[in-house]
Order: sequence, then C-alpha cells, then structure tokens
Amino acid sequence: MKKLFLSLAAGLLFTGAMAQTKWSVDASHSNVKFSVTHMVVSEVEGSFRGFEGNVTAPTADFNGATIDFTVKTATVFTDNDQRDAHLKSDDFFNADKYPTMSFKSTSFKKVSGNKYTLTGNLTIREVTKPVTFEVTYGGTAKDPWGNTKAGFKAKGSIKRLDYGLKWNTLTEAGGMVVGDEVGILLNIELLQGK
Repeated sequence: MKKLFLSLAAGLLFTGAMAQTKWSVDASHSNVKFSVTHMVVSEVEGSFRGFEGNVTAPTADFNGATIDFTVKTATVFTDNDQRDAHLKSDDFFNADKYPTMSFKSTSFKKVSGNKYTLTGNLTIREVTKPVTFEVTYGGTAKDPWGNTKAGFKAKGSIKRLDYGLKWNTLTEAGGMVVGDEVGILLNIELLQGK
C-alpha cells in the first residue's frame, strides 16, 4: 500500500511538472505603450521599443502564472526627439543611472472567461510599488511554422511622482503641465518554449 501511495504521489508530481510551461515575450509582435495628460486638456502617447519578459504557466489557461518583465528606459519613444531626451534625463527616467524598469508578478488570477487580474511589483528608479492590471487573454494558437503563441492585453495606471519621475510645472490655471497619472497599455504575444 505504501509503495502504491508513493507511486501515485510521484506520478502526480511528474504530471504537475509536465503541465508547467515556459513562455517568452515575442517583442516583434508586442508593444508597451503609455499615455499622460498634457496641459490638462489633451494626452500625449508614447512607447518603449526595448523590452523582454518571461512567463511560467502552471495551467493551460495561464491561471496562477508568474511573470517577469523588463523595459529599457533609454528606448522611450514619443515621436519627438527633444521630449524623448527630456524623458531620458534625471527629470524623469535618468536612463543612464537606471537603464531598466522591471515588473515581477505576485498574482495572476482568472476573474471570469478570458478576463484576469494581474498584480505585482513595479520598480522604476529603484522605487518599488505594487500595481494592478486588468488583463484580457486573447487565446492560444499555432503559427505557420509550428510555434505556439498566446496573446494578452493588459491595462493599468501608475502615479509617476511616486517613482521619482519628478519634473513638474504648472499651467497658468494651476494644473500640472504633465499629469501625475500615467496610463499603461501592453499588447503582448508570447512564444512557448520548446
């Protein structure tokens, strides 16, 4: 009986290990975008062109997955060279001193259907704060070359002043020229490891 129990336990552990899958971000089919209010009356959008990430999924539907994601701050792009240089300076990211910002998940839970909640710790300029994203799982499919891909869209927001992105000046009416709240939108395509 003891041998049977040990065999069953070993089998369950083996099955659990086999069910776990590893994925990496396919950067050529993904994007990391942000938006922030400007002069109180409009929004400016931007993106980061350099990023990478890994996902470990214990289930086929990714429920309970762990996520690590890194962005290169010097790759910020807003389609304006002067603004991009300002964002890379110490007023904002200080890309020379802090070349990356990182996210590590603490929870990835299915809410219902293809909707999930992702929580984790975001580090910018060595300041770490908890953040939450609303995530939509687009599904999983094989590409023409036999690779398994999965798609996700994540939306959230942060307060930039909390992370030391400190530049601020006021409009004539007293509002912030650059808003404190920054919207984040990630469209991520994952590639399953072989």
